[in-house]
Amino acid sequence: MQHAHEKLPVDTPSLRVRRPGRVDYRRAWQDMQAFTDARDEHTPDELWLLEHPPVFTLGRNGRDEHLHDTGNIPLIRTDRGGQVTYHGPGQLIAYCLLDLRRRRLGVQSLVHSLEQAVIDLLAEHDITGARRNRAPGVYVEDSKIAALGLRVRRGCSFHGLALNVDMDLAPFARIDPCGYEGLEVTQLRDLGVPLNVEQAGEAFLAHFEQRLSNT
Repeated sequence: MQHAHEKLPVDTPSLRVRRPGRVDYRRAWQDMQAFTDARDEHTPDELWLLEHPPVFTLGRNGRDEHLHDTGNIPLIRTDRGGQVTYHGPGQLIAYCLLDLRRRRLGVQSLVHSLEQAVIDLLAEHDITGARRNRAPGVYVEDSKIAALGLRVRRGCSFHGLALNVDMDLAPFARIDPCGYEGLEVTQLRDLGVPLNVEQAGEAFLAHFEQRLSNT
């Protein structure tokens, strides 16, 4: 996923979309760090839409007490915000590599845009998604459908959002999802939304780009 940086005018908020398929978590993480460290004020922003093989990830401030039985699924301690979550096939990962300073975009505004893109996607299918105070992500009634975790370095973001589409949810029972004991999780398939990961990615992209253009 390494690539050269095309030069654009400083004031052009371009967004390049990459769809690399299923990528090992550690490789994607390293690529995000390398991209962020190498970029300059001309580097186009990127959104990576992908999936991961099964993996638990624990954020910078994550606590081991939220891990119960990871079994044979690897655990990676990462540098994003947030607690512990699970990634696996059938889950849409949207990594946001944005120059927040160039876009004059605050972290909370980015979080809001990511959440709203999912809420808008759900609304297309007559499903009401909601936020919760001090618990980033998107919820349908009492169940979480999308998790968020970001890192900002030198004014640029990486990591992003995970939306449950059509996956095995059982591994979530081995942890306290996002640090909340007993938190239920759900997914598009269980809500009657007939999208695969690729289709969900394109729907999310359309809403996210619209939200970015309105910020």
